[in-house]
Amino acid sequence: MTSAAPGQKRGWRLDEMAGIGRENLDEQHVSRYDEKEDADAEAEVRLLQSVGLTPGSTVVDLGAGTGQFALAAAEVCRRVVAVDPSPVMLSLLRDKARSHSVPLEIVQGGFLTYEHDGEPPDFVYSRLALHHLPDFWKAVALGRIRRMLGPRGLLRLWDVVYHFGVDEAEDRIERWCATLASDGDGDWTRGDLEEHVRDEHSTFTWLLEPMILQTGFEIRDVSYSDDGFFAHYLLSTSPPPWGSRAHQGGSLGLRGLMGRPRRSLRCGSRR
Repeated sequence: MTSAAPGQKRGWRLDEMAGIGRENLDEQHVSRYDEKEDADAEAEVRLLQSVGLTPGSTVVDLGAGTGQFALAAAEVCRRVVAVDPSPVMLSLLRDKARSHSVPLEIVQGGFLTYEHDGEPPDFVYSRLALHHLPDFWKAVALGRIRRMLGPRGLLRLWDVVYHFGVDEAEDRIERWCATLASDGDGDWTRGDLEEHVRDEHSTFTWLLEPMILQTGFEIRDVSYSDDGFFAHYLLSTSPPPWGSRAHQGGSLGLRGLMGRPRRSLRCGSRR
């Protein structure tokens, strides 16, 4: 087996910048993103606190976007690293971090390029970002996260993931797209959902979950939205203290803190 020299770029590697989504490089879209999308960041922080997040924890947020979660996490723990490939997203995040006066490290990078410095993170967080990678590269990314985490680390992952069979797919996708108007007056539109399905890489739960297991994670808890379009995972690098569980709809059993965001995200953009 041959190995690349340090700094050498392999021609077969995916260019994450090419797949981060048109809207995530659009300054107008990014400037209005926080108005359009609520990441329910405070509830997500409380969820992680219920499973071990402390003031001494280190958190890496992959696909941090405008930083709703990263900024909330930086208020309660020692080190937060916000990682995103979009320079437009990161420019806004830097402005927000200055105004919040929180110690937040901001790194331009992605699932396939971020290299963590220092002690292994206790938590990696990723919301509505993994779907920008094709399935092969999702597995590569999950493996990189698994190697990054400490021996008792946790990955909080949620995304647009299709929780239904192939025979249902066309009808389910059409019904999902029909939930939004063609003209959203500044909000998400049917066209946004169509673009997500057509141009991005959301996959089925029955494809993603074997990847999760093959890359060395335990599915500690998972829930699926009632409409079958969102999956929310808590993944551990060591066996959980209880058996793995899966719930159809509703919230996780983790103290009732988990659930769908107050404004449910309709398409594939990051926070």
